[in-house]
Amino acid sequence: MSPKNDKRPSYSQIETGSERSRPLLHQNAREIQPYGKIAKLPIALDEKVCAESAENLNQILADTITIRDLYKKHHWQVAGHTFYQLHLLFDKHYGEQNELVDTIAERIQSLGAISLAMAPDIAETTSIPRPPRGREEVPVQLSRLLEAHEIILKEARTMARLADEGGDDGTNDLLVSEIIRTNELQVWFLAEHLVDVPVVRADETKSAAAAR
Repeated sequence: MSPKNDKRPSYSQIETGSERSRPLLHQNAREIQPYGKIAKLPIALDEKVCAESAENLNQILADTITIRDLYKKHHWQVAGHTFYQLHLLFDKHYGEQNELVDTIAERIQSLGAISLAMAPDIAETTSIPRPPRGREEVPVQLSRLLEAHEIILKEARTMARLADEGGDDGTNDLLVSEIIRTNELQVWFLAEHLVDVPVVRADETKSAAAAR
């Protein structure tokens, strides 16, 4: 085809008129709200109450993200004859903790504060000890999860009382109705796997000794 008959637009013609539709890349600016500062919202709560609740909830958020990821680690690495049951249970608990993560973060934002989000910030804030990278035996995995749950439950009970004293009913309800109840239920499901009972045949000797 000769250049005279070529109807294709030139590059300059293609670019003309497209300026407004181009992505504006590599943008930088100051934060619109620094972490630790409150943007007061009309929720009928004192700013100091909002700040205290947000600080407490960010601690709970960091620990909830940590136990959530601990569940996923054990979900991948569990081994032994209970693999199938625990593989599914760990993933179920992971999903429930993940829902809590979103709920806690949204409550922090609704208080006019900023929620933690990035992994380095979570690692610096969490109270839950970091596990080894390698695979551990099932009883150790279960014990590690139970200890993490207990850390969360202890701080959640204290924070619920503080929220109640400050008149922050929304935070108190979140801590009691969702965080405490979810973690207590998960503790029950985990702890039952550490009861030392026979799988197939009852041990009559142990049963008789226990009855004395």
